[in-house]
Amino acid sequence: MGVAGAAVLAVDAGNSKTDAALIGADGTVLGTGRSGGFQPPRVGVEAAVDVLGQAVAEAAEAAGLPGLRPGAPYAARVSACLANADLPVEERRLAGALSARGWGAATEVRNDTFAILRAGLAGTGLPRGVAVVCGAGINCVGMLPDGRTARFPALGSISGDWGGGGGLAEEALWWAARAWDGRGGPTELASALPGHFALASMAELIEALHLGTLDRRRVHELVPVLFAVAAAGDPVASAIVERQATEVVAMASVALSRLGLLEEEAPVVLGGSVLAAGHPQLNGRVEELLAERAPRARVSVVTAPPVLGAALLGLDALGATPEAHEKLRAHFG
Repeated sequence: MGVAGAAVLAVDAGNSKTDAALIGADGTVLGTGRSGGFQPPRVGVEAAVDVLGQAVAEAAEAAGLPGLRPGAPYAARVSACLANADLPVEERRLAGALSARGWGAATEVRNDTFAILRAGLAGTGLPRGVAVVCGAGINCVGMLPDGRTARFPALGSISGDWGGGGGLAEEALWWAARAWDGRGGPTELASALPGHFALASMAELIEALHLGTLDRRRVHELVPVLFAVAAAGDPVASAIVERQATEVVAMASVALSRLGLLEEEAPVVLGGSVLAAGHPQLNGRVEELLAERAPRARVSVVTAPPVLGAALLGLDALGATPEAHEKLRAHFG
């Protein structure tokens, strides 16, 4: 394979974990690795890239490649899809930081939502379609084969975003607290949320979160509780789910419109932990609302690991054969 041990070094890095895979030109997975989350805003770029390096080194060891040496990269191309690469300028800066590590002869960095989009679309070559990711947060990207993209900053409330697991949990807590103290109408959330943590009331839950006796990071556990209460017919919980569906469709519709696909047959891929969970009330409503805005859109849910999408993007750029793409997909199931 020339100066490189593999065709593609694929990296998918989220806030909680990083996956790396070395891929041969024929689509064979030579080695994989995993490390912690990628959080440059919290630890700085170099320390965050060090975490990626742990997964890359593990993948190289599994592939039987020698230690990294100057002029002898692990792969012909690094295809990295990274959380916290929310703006094009951040993608460029991170591409420079990864390129400096010498892992690949060429390096391309994209936001991690592009990995979901590519993993959800069959075929070879750059994708045509839109992906909405609803996990801890919410984001959406679209892409055409000529390289044009549609995307959102996805920086939270300052960029107009609402929802994702974090937003849903906070909204459920807000309505439950107001139901408990009388400022809002009744909702079963007021008993179900503290009950999840074996607490007797919202008063106890509020106190535990405020004082830190309950780790604030556990709030995400309330998302399935919200969906269960909504499925049982609670109007407040159902309204939160409805709002999330509306947000998903708003992002998808705008992205389709920007790419000239709103009136055309085009795939809309749904991914991330919230959408991949397949809650009928949410996903069904997304399909209903999207059918009104984009009647020819084809909705699907992707559950394949995002590192597959990063790898496919790398193979696309190298002009790999359809057989290589199929072999890679078969590996990841």
